Amino acid sequence: MTPDILCLGEPMLEFNQQPDGNYLPGHGGDTSNCAIAAARQGASVGYLTHIGADTFGNSFMELWQAEGVDTSTVRQVSDAHTGVYFVTHGANGHEFSYFRAGSASSRMGPDDLPVAALQSVKILHVSGISQAISDTAADAVFAAIRMLKEAGGMVSYDTNLRLKLWPIERARAVTHAAMAQCDIALPGMDDAEQLTGLSDPDAIADFYLNLGAKIVALTLGAEGTLVATPDKRERVKGRQVEAVDATAAGDTFDGAFLSRIVAGDDPFQAARYANAAAALSTQGYGAVAPMPRKDAVEAFLAEGD
Repeated sequence: MTPDILCLGEPMLEFNQQPDGNYLPGHGGDTSNCAIAAARQGASVGYLTHIGADTFGNSFMELWQAEGVDTSTVRQVSDAHTGVYFVTHGANGHEFSYFRAGSASSRMGPDDLPVAALQSVKILHVSGISQAISDTAADAVFAAIRMLKEAGGMVSYDTNLRLKLWPIERARAVTHAAMAQCDIALPGMDDAEQLTGLSDPDAIADFYLNLGAKIVALTLGAEGTLVATPDKRERVKGRQVEAVDATAAGDTFDGAFLSRIVAGDDPFQAARYANAAAALSTQGYGAVAPMPRKDAVEAFLAEGD
């Protein structure tokens, strides 16, 4: 059965620094995190990527299958490796170090896309990182967007700006071009300030609406999310928790938000749910392990604001 949501990008094996200085292995990669977060909310989700035919790639296949993420559009290749990154923690928050040059995902191009799958899903989710890892990957994302839009599907885009991967000028040009074709814009405030040159959340929401997005969910950290459509906007309050690691909070928000959109929620309801899921995800270390499941999110919401 074709999944409702298909996430495209690069999965990466994660080594996350613990309080004792040792590194805990895990799984990361923004769109893979999004897929797992959505699956944990009960959504029908698939993943589209290339990974290495190596131990790390095998571990991702096992992870996705265990999480209920469809892997029919994942290809393992023997001539490239699966990417790796390290997360260190300090006074200024968490810092990422990437080892992804020449990875299997970065070598994907438009000719590698599964046309039939892209033409049958409801939502395609991609990100700035999906495009920043290589020129061919950027082209593949644009081609995937075109295929999906021609078939009547929706596109979700998270800016996820990583200036270690590309200069700000190219990031602006590519992400703005992609956002102009998306239906659901999921920028973070820090990213949006750098990409748009604006500092007012409402002005940023207007910027992405004017590019063509039908829904903008601008995440504001602990302050919550500004959700805007052409007809309405609302600040959806964040949920407070004792956070220890925000590594994949944004990805958890994305997956939870999209899961509720395909379930029929309006974007304001979806953001309330996604804020709660993202908050819960910061209570443990690593990208995947702390992501909450639907029952935990619903229980947290039932506690009230």
